[in-house]
Amino acid sequence: MQSQQVDFGNENVSRNILSVAVPMLAAQLIHLLYNIIDRIYIGKIPGEGTLALAGLGLCFPVITMVTAFSNLFGVGGAPLCSIARGKDDAKKAQKIMNHAFFMLVVTGLFLTLLGLIFHKPLLFLFGASTATYPYASGYMAIYLLGTVFVMISLGMNPYINSQGFAKAGMKTVLLGAALNIILDPIFIFLLHMGVKGAALATIISQFFSAVWVLRFLTGKQAELTLDFHGFSPDLSCIWEIAKLGVSTFCMAFTNGLVQIVCNSTLQIFGGDLYISVMTVISSVREIAQTPVMAIAEGASPIISYNYGADNMRLMKRAIRFMTQLGFTYTLTIWGLFSVFPEFFIRIFNHNEGLIAAAAPSMHVYFFGFFFMAFQFAGQSVFKALNRPKQAVFFSLLRKVFIVVPLTLILPRIGKLGVTGVFLAEPISNCIGGLSCYITMRATILKKLPPESEM
Repeated sequence: MQSQQVDFGNENVSRNILSVAVPMLAAQLIHLLYNIIDRIYIGKIPGEGTLALAGLGLCFPVITMVTAFSNLFGVGGAPLCSIARGKDDAKKAQKIMNHAFFMLVVTGLFLTLLGLIFHKPLLFLFGASTATYPYASGYMAIYLLGTVFVMISLGMNPYINSQGFAKAGMKTVLLGAALNIILDPIFIFLLHMGVKGAALATIISQFFSAVWVLRFLTGKQAELTLDFHGFSPDLSCIWEIAKLGVSTFCMAFTNGLVQIVCNSTLQIFGGDLYISVMTVISSVREIAQTPVMAIAEGASPIISYNYGADNMRLMKRAIRFMTQLGFTYTLTIWGLFSVFPEFFIRIFNHNEGLIAAAAPSMHVYFFGFFFMAFQFAGQSVFKALNRPKQAVFFSLLRKVFIVVPLTLILPRIGKLGVTGVFLAEPISNCIGGLSCYITMRATILKKLPPESEM
């Protein structure tokens, strides 16, 4: 396993980024299968697929918020771990990882309890109707029982990647996804459990992913291992992790907030059908943005490591390569969505009424999708260099200060209606993405000397 470890200080920066990003991309795409496979199967349940899909879409904010908390201590601590490794401070790197695991378990237990108590009023707040609530509740009550497994598998996997073991990180989710693919049709169709079966398949799969992560991080193969001998919580260490992780937390948490606002507004202007449409489009977006996220996250440990090692030349190369590759990809995928919208919609549902409503909405929602590359590039650099204030601000800017107000205002202007809900996303991508990237260039890249002087 040691031979598979990537040397972040190697001169070939593009190869290093791809060595981390490709397995990470595979891992993230596989992770999407946990939820995407659920949506595909649920959307095709005979006679009730469209309504069940709307019910599942109402659960997205809660699922997103669980992911947000895993990012708070997972993605938040991993760059600090890489910086410490770059400084040859293994003791500090291990301390960060131990505290992250502790907080993931504590937070996971708290969220489970909170969700089980309040999930009914929350689902109605998110836009549930009497028709969709049974589906949403059936999925949510079971999914919440696996919260700790989700927190461990998602939150601790970045610590495998931060050590350069990207292929091991990929195997974390490969195991769970394979199980999910096998169990979903068994529980949903063979045992006639419907949405409850999808949720059960998901938490069983996440359990085995969590076991794999812990097995690796407590074994001999890892450079840094979990060790709680003489452990006592250090609030300053927890604060340091959370301070950096709050940017990624805000990105995920505000995604949940946007989903709530969108579903609630769509219920007013379009009803259950358009909540199903948003469920499909959100699913397509998750697939589409995963590669650019993997590119940004693949570059992050290389940027952090070389920042810690004071190698500004390699750091600058990594930022440039990450941005160029992300822009090329997002421009290409925008073209595909513009030409073949129905192909992507039919992956999830074959209802002609839903397809007719979703196709024009998809054109609006994904307009100018390439601006997302600038958002991810800027955010990744701020997090990698331990700039929490900038990272948090731009997380909040795009979603809280732009998307949410526009989602509430635009449908009420003229006769925009549901079109106004979908229009909020491209406007925020343009303003938020460019603001984030331009600020990163002005405050970081322009202050670095040319490579010839490094």
